[in-house]
Amino acid sequence: MTTRREFLSAALLALTAKSERPITGSFVNDDFRQGHLLRDRAAFPKPVESLKIPLVIVGAGVAGLCAAWRLDKRGFRDFVVLELAEQAGGNARWGENEITAYPWGAHYVPVPDKSSILVRELFEELGVLRDGQWEERALCYSPKERLFLHGRWQEDIEPAIGLSDKDRDQFQRFADTIEHFRRSGEFTIPMALGAKPSPLDHQSLAEWMREHGFDSSYLNWYTNYACRDDYGALARDTSAWAGIHYFASRPREEKGPLTWPEGNGWIIKKLLAKLGGFVRTGAMVHHISKAGRGFRVRGGEREYLAELVIFAAPTFLAPYIIEGFPPVGSFVYSPWLTANLTLEQLPPETGVELAWDNVNYDSPTLGYVVATHQTLRTFVDRSVWTFYWSLAQGAPSENRRLLLEKDWSYWKEAILNDLARIHPDIRACVSRIDIMRMGHAMARPTVGAIFAEERRRLATPSGRLLFANSDLTGFSIFEEAQYHGVKAAEYALHMLGSN
Repeated sequence: MTTRREFLSAALLALTAKSERPITGSFVNDDFRQGHLLRDRAAFPKPVESLKIPLVIVGAGVAGLCAAWRLDKRGFRDFVVLELAEQAGGNARWGENEITAYPWGAHYVPVPDKSSILVRELFEELGVLRDGQWEERALCYSPKERLFLHGRWQEDIEPAIGLSDKDRDQFQRFADTIEHFRRSGEFTIPMALGAKPSPLDHQSLAEWMREHGFDSSYLNWYTNYACRDDYGALARDTSAWAGIHYFASRPREEKGPLTWPEGNGWIIKKLLAKLGGFVRTGAMVHHISKAGRGFRVRGGEREYLAELVIFAAPTFLAPYIIEGFPPVGSFVYSPWLTANLTLEQLPPETGVELAWDNVNYDSPTLGYVVATHQTLRTFVDRSVWTFYWSLAQGAPSENRRLLLEKDWSYWKEAILNDLARIHPDIRACVSRIDIMRMGHAMARPTVGAIFAEERRRLATPSGRLLFANSDLTGFSIFEEAQYHGVKAAEYALHMLGSN
């Protein structure tokens, strides 16, 4: 399998390759510049206005917006949501061009079972779930997934081509083992419904696989891909508990997933249509300090005197923003790169047809999803592909530097070179590549992190400063972000009602 170093070296050698059509593009959503002001302890202008308000929510990602959703639904509307970026949504942001809307990050939600009460409540309100039936337009059309393996495409991402009897036996034994974990009731979504401290959190998934005799290269690729896809980490850097949770928390056979052209941006758009009046974008919170029983929150050009604060931004930012807050030790974040490629025509296909999710077995990247996959049109000539690359190999800090040091042309060529191995004509098809760099894209469930005391303490609501990011769980998925946002909102309502 190609290593990260070999892949990047190959990309460098190809920087002078000539495209068959001019390819334009740029970096987009470069919010790291504001974040670096916090990191560098930069001086900020004094606020021009001071406002009193009962509640401030910091961060308009899924957690912050779901906290707002719960407050509004309970009839409480005296709050504000402050967001650093110019666009709300966090990892669920989206973009649009003349062809289609497309995701910049999270692009699906697995169909929630009946235990996922909050997700189902939201989807009922958004019209995705009616009388127990899922809206067909939101369920991913077939073909859902395909894998490029041994020079050809196969259906599904679980490897099936070229496996030996030993490989197949290991896949079956792995599935049986996961079923045992699934039935234990400890691997739930949200995690708080059943999780218990476990020794599995004190070893890596790769170690656990070796201990149990799972040495099939195909099976190890599959579990490693799962960790890279959901956690931005290799199996050797992932808690075994988190790795098992990826498989055991979902039904063995599930309908779905739920997806839209703009991915989870569709959910954000629906929430903003109702809650946008509470949201202030481009209003980076740079300082929170105690003020009597409450807090002084400085965000954008304003200062807010709040009785309570819900900190729904990534937790690693807390020591840079909250006066006197200690450093956080158990929170590690994975850097990612995503790109949206505008295709003027689709490359020629042989074998299994283009799917929603398309993965190359022999690549350090995660492949791409097709934004036009859910279209009802019978013929699609132009499209947008969203390309995902979790920089999992090596230290996150080194990969963050790499993201910023290399220019757009470098990453454009790296992306095209990767895709050319499965689509040789890709350069003749693409007219534009826009790239988003995320240095701290998602929480990484490192060994020992899931049940760390620090994480448990911050996830337990108390006092008047509440935390609500999905990183309190240890991994960044929609259901966890929603759970922590709603949980914080309900506690805030209790506190405000007791005044």
